[in-house]
Amino acid sequence: MTGKIMFRRNVLWLFIILLLMVSCSNGGGTAGADGKKGKVKVVTTTTMLTDLVEQLAGNEVELNGLMGPGVDPHLYKAGEGDVSKLFNADIIIYNGLHLEGKMVDLFGKMKKQGKNTLAVADTIPASKLIPVDASSNHYDPHIWFGVSNWKMVAGYVARKLMEMDPAHKETYRRNLEKYTGELDELTAYIRNRISGLPESKRVLITAHDAFGYFGKEFGFEVRGLQGISTMSEAGAADVKNLAAFIAQRKIPALFIESSVPHRTIEALQAAVNAKGYRVKIGGELFSDALGNPGTPEGTYIGMYKYNINTIVNALK
Repeated sequence: MTGKIMFRRNVLWLFIILLLMVSCSNGGGTAGADGKKGKVKVVTTTTMLTDLVEQLAGNEVELNGLMGPGVDPHLYKAGEGDVSKLFNADIIIYNGLHLEGKMVDLFGKMKKQGKNTLAVADTIPASKLIPVDASSNHYDPHIWFGVSNWKMVAGYVARKLMEMDPAHKETYRRNLEKYTGELDELTAYIRNRISGLPESKRVLITAHDAFGYFGKEFGFEVRGLQGISTMSEAGAADVKNLAAFIAQRKIPALFIESSVPHRTIEALQAAVNAKGYRVKIGGELFSDALGNPGTPEGTYIGMYKYNINTIVNALK
């Protein structure tokens, strides 16, 4: 790294630290001319978290979500506009477990400077997390695909909002109760749809290994071509081995993902077909991002229902 680059980086971090010191001194909410605090400013990273805060808070907070539909959080870099939103926030809510891999250092520096940050994965007991491997303390970050995990996250976020905004505590409590009931209904819906699928066909093949918690909670064998993070590259050996598995098990369908380039699954399909077994693309699943706002898939519950319907219909 050249001296000029190091100088620019040091200047950038000095600027960040100064902004943090100013923003942290303001406390929660935004003071108006009459001295009263305005709405709590919440910044979320992923679309799943943005939807969650909307369900719990409605219009009681000023909400900014950094990522949109089709955005891969593993690869996301904060832009200048994002940095401004982060510094002006009263609380930053992010997934954690290195899902937002390129923002980890930024979150760490903010926390050290006293910025109110909330990694929702912190509320999940280690016993319920899926280890990436036996030799490290790294865990699968795709916690939202365990509906039971998401109920814990919802309670965690709601309690934090109550703490920061006690004037609307009853609203957050009511919304949490309602949303928890909807998540229970979602679990029943998923189990009902899966019940019509023979156990031998409950095998999910996707571009990257984002569905481990779904498999653990609902009894699916899950294989991802790229592994836990889309930052990793699938090699020829990965394609060859997974193609052999698919042909041997006669898996009827593979699935592409809305936030991952389709070429990896298309290459896998070609490798399977070359073995004399025809496998189809069963459809597109939402993995690391929700669908477009205003559509059913633009909410966590709508996304999950869409996914399970797509999976079951393709694997029958």
